[in-house]
Formats: sequence, C-alpha cells, structure tokens
Amino acid sequence: MQALRNYIDQQTCSTVSDADFALISDALLPYKLRRKQFFLRAGDVCRHKAFVVQGALRVYTVDAKGNKHIQLFGVENKWVGDRESWLQLTPSPYYIDALEDSQLLLIGCPQAQELVRKVPLVAELVRIQDEQYAIETQKRLHAAISCTAEERYAAFVTQHPDYVRRFSQVMIASYLGISPETLSRIRTKLSHLKAEPSGS
Repeated sequence: MQALRNYIDQQTCSTVSDADFALISDALLPYKLRRKQFFLRAGDVCRHKAFVVQGALRVYTVDAKGNKHIQLFGVENKWVGDRESWLQLTPSPYYIDALEDSQLLLIGCPQAQELVRKVPLVAELVRIQDEQYAIETQKRLHAAISCTAEERYAAFVTQHPDYVRRFSQVMIASYLGISPETLSRIRTKLSHLKAEPSGS
C-alpha cells in the first residue's frame, strides 16, 4: 500500500492522513496477475479499476482481422480499466492482460464514489486524473491526425524511454498505429542518423 500512498502524495502535492489512508486501504483489494492472464475480456463488464503496484498490463481491442490495437500500457503507478464500462456497467470492447507478473490494487465504482464523498483528497486526486486523462487523450488524437509515423515514434521515445526497452517492437507499433515493418524502418533510419558524424 505504500506505493499508492506515495502516489497520492505526489499527485496531490499533499500528505494523506493516516485516518484517510485507512479508509482508502479498506476500499482496495490486493490482486495478483500472472503474465498472460486476463484482467478483462471484451464483452465483459469492467467491475474494478486497477492501480498497478508492480508489473505491466496492456489495454487493447481486436479488429475483425484479428489485429490488436493497443490503447494503453499500464505500468507502475498507473490505473488501468475501462472507465465507461466501470461507471455505467456496460460491456467493454477492451481486453486487458498482463505483460508481466503484476501486483494490483482493485477498487469498484461504488467504493470509489464513497471515498470521493468521504475523503476530500480523493476527490482532488480524481479531478487531477480527469485532467491528465483529457490531456493525454487530446495528445494521442492530435498525433494520430497530424503527425507522421516517424514523429509519433520520436515523441513516444521522448515521453516513454523505458517503454522502448520494456515492450516488444510489435507492441510499440500497435500502440503507435503503424505496422512493425514501418517501425523497423524508422528505427533503422534513426540509428543511421545517430551514427553519422555531426559535421565534416
């Protein structure tokens, strides 16, 4: 639970009290996933959101041809789940599975809403998360519409340098909305540019 406590303090720039954190802890369910195990399958209702204490998950859809389209990588100090399904109890279009053995903290929507009412710091955390989610969604939409594949990859490397080492090229290509072959060409081009002398 200490990882979550640190996360709350960092996100809100405050210090959660022992009494408030006891309420938060009581609402959470520790949960473990083995690599390749599913947290959610398309067609199911997302009953819980998960805070990633350790490990990595991916959120993705599968199209009619069987191609996977990754929307999100969920790593340490990130929340994963289908927000719409979680709030409205509707079937989810997403799959969520573990890319590594993972330790999670789960919370249901009723428990989260109760915490928002009881703990002002949780309400502030939810507000901050909503803002971050809106900004990240806007950035991804802008990149998909306005940026080249090379620009999207360059931004990805800048924003998530650890992901490049942690996840496969196929998964990164899926996240960026390009083919693995295109990503391979981009990586080769960039490596050649780095290898060239800066001047002559």
